[in-house]
Amino acid sequence: MYDPKSLCADDFINHEEILETLKYAEENKNNKALINEILDKARPGKEGNSTVCAGLSHREASVLLACEDKEILEKIYALAEEIKLAYYGNRIVMFAPLYLSNYCVNGCVYCPYHMKNKNIPRKKLTQEEVKQEVTALQDMGHKRLAIEAGEDPVNNPIEYILECIKTIYSINHKNGAIRRVNVNIAATTVEEYRMLKEAGIGTYILFQETYHKESYLKLHPTGPKHDYNYHTEAMDRAMDGGIDDVGLGVLFGLELYKYEFAGLLMHAEHLEAVHGVGPHTISVPRIKHADDIDPAAFDNGIDDEIFAKLCALIRIAVPYTGMIISTRESQAVREKVIRLGVSQISGASRTSVGGYSEEERPTDTEQFDVSDQRTLDEVIKWLMELGYIPSFCTACYREGRTGDRFMSLCKTGQIQNCCHPNALMTLKEYLMDYASEETKAIGEALIQAELANIPKERVREIAKDHLTKIEEGIRDFRF
Repeated sequence: MYDPKSLCADDFINHEEILETLKYAEENKNNKALINEILDKARPGKEGNSTVCAGLSHREASVLLACEDKEILEKIYALAEEIKLAYYGNRIVMFAPLYLSNYCVNGCVYCPYHMKNKNIPRKKLTQEEVKQEVTALQDMGHKRLAIEAGEDPVNNPIEYILECIKTIYSINHKNGAIRRVNVNIAATTVEEYRMLKEAGIGTYILFQETYHKESYLKLHPTGPKHDYNYHTEAMDRAMDGGIDDVGLGVLFGLELYKYEFAGLLMHAEHLEAVHGVGPHTISVPRIKHADDIDPAAFDNGIDDEIFAKLCALIRIAVPYTGMIISTRESQAVREKVIRLGVSQISGASRTSVGGYSEEERPTDTEQFDVSDQRTLDEVIKWLMELGYIPSFCTACYREGRTGDRFMSLCKTGQIQNCCHPNALMTLKEYLMDYASEETKAIGEALIQAELANIPKERVREIAKDHLTKIEEGIRDFRF
């Protein structure tokens, strides 16, 4: 029985409810009156000075996904853009993944790190190598990392992960410092989540891969990840361990996308129902080629248009969530979905263990092919030319604006009063310390133009003062 408040995965990601949802969506995909009613419900409204969005249930959003009318699609895209601007403005948060180890005991058939792959060299970073990787990332200008590691209790125990986090936070190189470490590691216990919280992590991220239980069990035939329920219930344990911010995601292409979409939204509804806080982020990866992995072997791949529609509808259904897209996707795809809802992107990513400290991009230990291989400076310049503010801000984490405190500000649109000036100040740091001359010139003009968009005069004047002090060599101002 479907129950979003249950702590059992079979109840809050209920197979029968998803099938009923897909049937309902198919029956109503041409019901224009209902579709317009759903779109009206999702539209941003005003309560005083606050922006309010109702979001959509998994059933409502699934109706929009099933609809193939081109006019409705344009309305969906326009609404997604409106909601994105209301909550996140024109800011795009930057991050980079850091792969610590590719040792793994699981048998996941879509991942080259699977235990039976004898082609891929196995590698685990020493703490000295972690320092080298972080220094290389700092030299690019990165301030936010997402650490990744295969599941291996011998080679990658929680103690190793904690030691790496401590090392990362300890490194100050020139004007560089990693100010926030997000963690993407295997499902674990409440106790170990508590240890990660105490280590000062930002968001705990775990991709579901697929919400279809039968498919999940086939795709994960061996190893601890085979346990569907333990994996799917991980976010509840993370929150019980004190981690306020969690990130969801499915790997599109493993199962039918309409099924995955409904399951993803049901998971978000579950977190809201039980913890009062939905997902801090939702990631939208698609399966890509990698060593020993051919995406053509999976029958459920989605084209760019469907992918864009999924991104837009996630933004509409879960308006407050941060949406993440990686360098799996090309520049063209990233450009389209940023407009439709994506608020965080990676830049200059290397998906191999030890890849950043090597001059040439290594390919023998990559987890997947990287489509967007531009430098961070090129990505920053590109974003600014499109009218976006690249942001390296980590202020909310460090000011304690996490979990329900963040969401209460985000859901009312008030977070922009902090985020907009913070984005400008962190961009200024990047321009002063790392940017090419061409990128710097574009960025300085953007900052001057965007200062006028800070609504509160006092905040605007403080931001101007901080920007001047950054030019004088002082760093790390934040609201």
